[in-house]
Amino acid sequence: MNHPIVAMILVGGKGTRLKELTKEIAKPAVSFGAKYRLIDFTLSSLTNSQLDVVGIVTQYEPYELMRYIGRGASWDLDTIDGGITFLTPYAKNGDVLWQKGTAHAVAQYFNFVKEHQARQVLILSGDQIYKMDYQNLVREHLLNNRQLTIAATEVPWNEAHRFGILDVDASSRVVGFEEKPKQPKHNLASMGIYLFNTEVLESLLQGANTAESIDFGQNVIPSAIYGGMNVGVYRFKGYWRDVGTIESLYEANMDMIDDQDFLGLNSSKNLPVYSKSLNLPPHIVLEDGEIKASIIADGCVIDGRVFHSTVGYSCIIKKNASVSRCVILPGCVIGEGAIIENAIVNHNVKVPDHFVFRPKQVTILDTIPQGGLVYE
Repeated sequence: MNHPIVAMILVGGKGTRLKELTKEIAKPAVSFGAKYRLIDFTLSSLTNSQLDVVGIVTQYEPYELMRYIGRGASWDLDTIDGGITFLTPYAKNGDVLWQKGTAHAVAQYFNFVKEHQARQVLILSGDQIYKMDYQNLVREHLLNNRQLTIAATEVPWNEAHRFGILDVDASSRVVGFEEKPKQPKHNLASMGIYLFNTEVLESLLQGANTAESIDFGQNVIPSAIYGGMNVGVYRFKGYWRDVGTIESLYEANMDMIDDQDFLGLNSSKNLPVYSKSLNLPPHIVLEDGEIKASIIADGCVIDGRVFHSTVGYSCIIKKNASVSRCVILPGCVIGEGAIIENAIVNHNVKVPDHFVFRPKQVTILDTIPQGGLVYE
C-alpha cells in the first residue's frame, strides 16, 4: 500500500531522568495533567494532521504503553490499511536486536517504511507536550525542496544546553548544529521532530546495524548538515515542552493549571487532544473537601484540601489532608491529616495518616522515608 508519509514514534528509551516514575513503565506512558498520558499529544497531533500510518518503536517496559494505546481507537488511528504498528525488539540469527540509539532503532525497522512505499518519514518523540499540525511542516519541506526538515523552537537561554541547537541562515537553511552545547551560541532548539525524504534517511542510516551506537542528534543530523544536504528548519511558535526531567514535567503540570486555555484542552476545536477514557464516575468532593486552582480527574474522592495541584484518576484525599503545589499521579491515597507540598507523588503511593512531606525542591514521593512522619 502506497502512503506518502510514514510516522515513526520513538518510545524505547529508559527515561532515567524521570527516576522512579519510569521504573516500571515507558516514559510516554507517564501521566500528565491529571487525565492525560504523555503519548496522547503526539498521537493526537498525528490524527489532527490526517497521518494514520504509525510505527511505534518500543524497547523499555512497553507493556503498559501498548495496553494503553491498543489499536489506537481512542485517537481514531485504527484504520484498515494503516493504523498503529508496534515495532518491538526481535531475534535474528540467534541474536536479539537491541537498540543502540534512536537512529539505530529506526534502521532496524526500515522495512516498515518500505512496505508502505513512503516518500517521506516523519520521526517523532512520544514524551513531549505540544500540539502541531504536521502538514504545515510537510508543506514547508516540499515548498523548499528539502531533503530533511527539522522542527525547532526557541527555548530559554538557561535551558539551551539541554537540547540540540541549530544555526540557521536567512533562507531557513540549517548551517550548523551542536548537540547539548555547554555554552550555546543560539537558542533555536531542535524538537526531535524530523521529516526525511525516504531515500535520504536510508542513505544516512547505512552501517547503522554495525555501529557501536548511532543517534539522530549525535550522528545523523550532523552528517546531513555538514555533508552538504539541503536541511531546513520549520519554526514552531506554539507551546512546547520536552518533559525529560522531573523539573520539566512538574513545570508543565503547573503551566496547565496557570493557563485556563492551556493548549485549548477545554475546546473540541483547533486540534483537539484525545485520551483514552477509563469510564470512571466523576470525582466527588465531600463535606470537608476544598479545591482551589486545581485539576481533578475522574474517580477521585476529595475530603481534604487541594491547592494548585493536579490529581490523577482514582485518588483519595482523606479528611484534613492538605495537598499543595503537587502532581498526584493516579491511584494514590493521601492519609488523614497528611501534608504534602512541592512533590510528585508516584502512581499508587499510599501516604500514611499525619505524614508531612515538604521538600524545598520538587521531589518524587515514591516510598515513604523511614525515621518518622516529617520530611522537610
